[in-house]
Amino acid sequence: MTTVKPDAQYPLHGLKVLDFSRVLAGPFAGRMLSDLGADVVKIEPPDGDVTRLWGRVVADLPGYYHQQNAGKRNICMDLRAPGAVDLVKSLVAEADILIENYRPDVMPRLGLGYETLQAVNPGLIMLSISGFGQGGPESHRPAYAPIIHAEAGLMQRQANRQGIRVSDLPLSVADTNASLHGLVGLLSAVIMRQRTGKGQHIDIAMIDATFATDDQVHYAMEDSEDTAALPNDVWPTGAGSILLSADFRFLWMQLTKLMGINDPTTKDMPLAEKISTRRAIVAEYMLGLESWDQVEKAMHTMNLAWGKVRQPANVVEQPTLVARGAIVQMDDRAGGTRPLTQSPYRFSDASSGVRGPAPHRGEHNEDVLGEWLGHSAEAVAGFTQDGVLQRDEDALGRAGDLAKS
Repeated sequence: MTTVKPDAQYPLHGLKVLDFSRVLAGPFAGRMLSDLGADVVKIEPPDGDVTRLWGRVVADLPGYYHQQNAGKRNICMDLRAPGAVDLVKSLVAEADILIENYRPDVMPRLGLGYETLQAVNPGLIMLSISGFGQGGPESHRPAYAPIIHAEAGLMQRQANRQGIRVSDLPLSVADTNASLHGLVGLLSAVIMRQRTGKGQHIDIAMIDATFATDDQVHYAMEDSEDTAALPNDVWPTGAGSILLSADFRFLWMQLTKLMGINDPTTKDMPLAEKISTRRAIVAEYMLGLESWDQVEKAMHTMNLAWGKVRQPANVVEQPTLVARGAIVQMDDRAGGTRPLTQSPYRFSDASSGVRGPAPHRGEHNEDVLGEWLGHSAEAVAGFTQDGVLQRDEDALGRAGDLAKS
């Protein structure tokens, strides 16, 4: 069985969090709270978080689920079973924070809306993340990150600027933006509660969070795309491809000024011909850089920001990620380890970081109900017999056998 040891050196030590969320927008927020020391208890339905279907499976834990739920404890509960809502309310009475990312009508339908839970615990801070927010014209719509990428114009902008067909982004920006803005809201509400004693209901819409975090959106709002900076270029070199974060005009100036490149173009040359001539010269120069040492020396001389275009599988070798411990080898619950992203927070005089592997369904039913509510093992067994609580007996049995071997 996984255990997450409390440590007062973590900033959020002592905070109790109920995480009803699934997939990414909510679970990522819960994962970050756990990395900062909160006791995060995932309340998972019997059919499980859908991310249990995604990624490499080690000891019955798929990679996607493991990454977003590492360090949490787990209660597996059927919220529709008689007695389940009362059990949740008992947990809410002890909790500081509740996270959920259902559609806005779901929690109230289950008898767990904010007004109901606030009556149980006036200090409760509840974070609700949804695609289109609470009570708006599209609140009823289900949404995952790609839906918001489409609705917020990100996909079409990518296609317009790169001259490619419309396609989704290769990461779930809308989910993680909503999670991070949700974290800011949660921690702000914790500070305010210290003054007022009152909780909050925080309504985070994924589309709001994406829109607010989009540093390019003013070009669309002011119809000024033509004033945007020139796109960054990817150049093949003799060592491999690099991205240059530099206006081509500045790059050309640096090459002719500092690197001895001759400019054969004239003022009378048509602009398209001038650009194509100069770009061909730059392409030839870049291919002449035959090692990464040569690339780095040239970019340093020209004072240009650049990056290797890495294959995804090679990101684990990125020097700064390695030096900062951004990848941690976590117990894989099968006698070995597996790589996991580490907390990005670095404090001068506090701890942070993932504190354990992800849990199996129902793994901590007895532990959490005993610690939070003082329930005996017999009482927990009664909830199980009544169908309120469940456990993934097969996975936990296999984990127990591995622990003994």
